[in-house]
Amino acid sequence: RDKQLISKRLLQSVDVEEEEEEDPVEPEVLRDTVFINAVPVFFFRSDNGMHMLIGQLSSRNAQCQLEAARCLHELSHSTHPSVGQACLPAGPYLLTYLSGQSTKLTELCLYTLGNLCPDSTVVREKLLAQGIVSALASCIHNQRYNLVVVEAVGFTLSQLIQAKDTSSPVMASGIVPHVISVLTPDPEFGYGPAIECTWCLHYLLSSSSDNSMLIAQGALSQCSAVLITLGGAVAQGNRAGGIELVSDVKPEDTRLLAALCVFSQVYLHPHPALSRESLWVLNNLTAGSSGFCSGLLLLNMVPILIQLLSFSKGINSMALRVLGNIAHHGTEYCVRLTQAALLTALCATLKMAEPEVVTLSLEVLYMLVSSCPQVVEEFTRLNGVPMLEAIQYNSEGEQRVRAAYILDHHFPSFSL
Repeated sequence: RDKQLISKRLLQSVDVEEEEEEDPVEPEVLRDTVFINAVPVFFFRSDNGMHMLIGQLSSRNAQCQLEAARCLHELSHSTHPSVGQACLPAGPYLLTYLSGQSTKLTELCLYTLGNLCPDSTVVREKLLAQGIVSALASCIHNQRYNLVVVEAVGFTLSQLIQAKDTSSPVMASGIVPHVISVLTPDPEFGYGPAIECTWCLHYLLSSSSDNSMLIAQGALSQCSAVLITLGGAVAQGNRAGGIELVSDVKPEDTRLLAALCVFSQVYLHPHPALSRESLWVLNNLTAGSSGFCSGLLLLNMVPILIQLLSFSKGINSMALRVLGNIAHHGTEYCVRLTQAALLTALCATLKMAEPEVVTLSLEVLYMLVSSCPQVVEEFTRLNGVPMLEAIQYNSEGEQRVRAAYILDHHFPSFSL
């Protein structure tokens, strides 16, 4: 979740707008020559070629503009290290056309800018100086009902703000409320704009230690509302689309817990990474929160968490962390966990080969047996003590110490 997801996009279907004249347009011929013959490197190394292309981009002929923008877009998709700086002279024109009336031209310009943003610090700084942030803010405001353009703005902005030094101008531009408003997926258009804008918020949150402004602008409440809605849809069998939560602070709505538990269950086999991420968010929500821990008990979500203890790939360790958060709140919570058969599950996880799982199991077990004598009796009845003895003599240092401490303080008759 901390890695950058830099990617270049190449639009495959941008139809040329019909014009009255039937003569071939020069940039279209140029694009055929340059890209069909696969010589883009020679093209952007040529000052005359780029000069001619920008001349067509700045012409008054709408079809010329569109074909020139398409040519630039395909150039921007190149992985050659010089492509960003070669395309920079076109930056002011690309930014200007973001306020135009042609959806096709605006979309091309946006994805071209998005492809250029990650190329280098020099390119990014030049685009910032040319006013890309204010242009994007104006574009998403004026085109907020045009979801094709909104999705493209989200992509370009996400590519721009992966560099942490760009978060300040973005936060000051007034674009964030517009990004937040896009998070609700459109039932007809789909998830595209919402996903792109969620990545924008993710990178903004990752670049700052103070997220109070984003929270005040509604990022947290909107993300929670979307997850609750998606949780209901997934529970009814609709598993399409993409899901991300971008914050780990605590919205006071236990419906979010139900949604996260649904995600962790439903996506366990088709998308285990999403199941793990759902548990990660659940862990952050329940850490130190008696309200959310009580919510999991009241909603009867603990059996779901216990079922997940048999799965690997980090899923069982995340589920153990959540269960540990619940147990941390004391006797009443521990008794409820014991009644849900957590001790039986721990007897299985204590035998697993993953050191992290065994260590976390020992932590949870310690909290349970420290809560009341009945838990100690139940663990003894389940023949759990020999497992602790085996760990005490056969495991690594930290696990041996934990197992020995539990035996000495709660099963003294066995440790003699």
